[in-house]
Amino acid sequence: MNDTEGQKSALPGLPEAIRMSVLAAQNKKASDVVVLDLRTAFAFTDFFVICSGLHPRQVKAIAEGIEDQLRQCGSKPAIVEGTEHAEWILLDFFDFVVHVFTPDVRDFYGLEQLWGSAERLEVDESETAE
Repeated sequence: MNDTEGQKSALPGLPEAIRMSVLAAQNKKASDVVVLDLRTAFAFTDFFVICSGLHPRQVKAIAEGIEDQLRQCGSKPAIVEGTEHAEWILLDFFDFVVHVFTPDVRDFYGLEQLWGSAERLEVDESETAE
């Protein structure tokens, strides 16, 4: 079974690439995974996928896992930023942007609060994790 087989119903109504991103993040033990639906916020992208890793090494592993999973399906990010320090790595796939943070940096920038008007989709780890 591949990483996404049998788990696609966990995030119904979301594009497949976003579901794959969430699952890839969880396979690397990401925590506090949230999807923000920005389509009604007149934003530059449709969705944010936001998650955390405990330390820079895990943040980098999460981002690489997401990037690798999506490359297997023919998607690659237009922009990747933050890999040098790996406290906040951004993967821009145009229709959605993945943000992988360390907890302190996530709290400092507060993207969920900044985009507070966006619909927030909490990801239940028990529904998606293998």
